[in-house]
Amino acid sequence: MPKPGKAFIFFNCDAAKTEASMNIFYNREIFKDSKGSRKNLWKRVWEEYGAERIQIATDDLKTVELAIIEGDPVEASNYIMFGAIRAFDCY
Repeated sequence: MPKPGKAFIFFNCDAAKTEASMNIFYNREIFKDSKGSRKNLWKRVWEEYGAERIQIATDDLKTVELAIIEGDPVEASNYIMFGAIRAFDCY
């Protein structure tokens, strides 16, 4: 069996980031683990931030961007309130 790649989904959620609050029917856009797709994931997070559906401290915006574009997008969730990024294996 081939080694799985990664895909990421951004979810709007409650402040506690409970799995029950992450709705796959609302947040159904999947971002592959590629440079272009990671940029699109950052664009999505930025749009959610601009629309005030999520909160990120101003001092943490660059940290979130770097985690999504160059690091581990799931780690960016630590700096996002009312939003989370989850990773999934894809083949």
